[in-house]
Amino acid sequence: MSDSSIPASKQTPPANPWLHFVERCEACTACSLNQERKQAVVWRGSVKANLMIIGEGPGEREDEEGLPFVGRSGELLDTLLAAQELGPESYHIANVVKCRPPNNREPSLEEARACRPLLNEQFRFVRPQVILLMGGSAYKYFTGDLDTGITKVRGRWIQKGSYWIMPTFHPAYILRDSRNKAALWEDMTKVRDKLEELRLIPPVKG
Repeated sequence: MSDSSIPASKQTPPANPWLHFVERCEACTACSLNQERKQAVVWRGSVKANLMIIGEGPGEREDEEGLPFVGRSGELLDTLLAAQELGPESYHIANVVKCRPPNNREPSLEEARACRPLLNEQFRFVRPQVILLMGGSAYKYFTGDLDTGITKVRGRWIQKGSYWIMPTFHPAYILRDSRNKAALWEDMTKVRDKLEELRLIPPVKG
């Protein structure tokens, strides 16, 4: 008898709910992106974290390694996080979609909507208080504001309930055009300051 035929009240919960969630992500066929993926790219960092970093979608190297932000963009992000003294235990990194869009294009609205239930579930596991949205796609699809460009909202805190949301540029954009590198640094500093303000991390030792 399959689990689906057993009443929910009688089903045995998975021994490790997080691993069960990751396995479901790896088996997901909710949109056509699954057809060409090598691996589903779910997360890296700490399962539970005060800071959740959300990008748009995996690139070629992420698709190969099964981890988000491990290419050149990831190297820049890791450098920025280290400079703010934020280690892997401090954050959880994910993407709006968990499979690589062809030719590294931006995810479509339909793809983001198909993946949203998994992202929502992931969010409930992580339970962050501060969310860093990296790039226009992450901002649009996470907030539902499909009309406002990232340049108009980056660097401005958005409070939603008990959550603090900071939109900023995607590292890949900075690698293509370094003129906004200082703005990205400024936004990362604001994130660090907010975590301190909320007493989620200790102040930088000076």
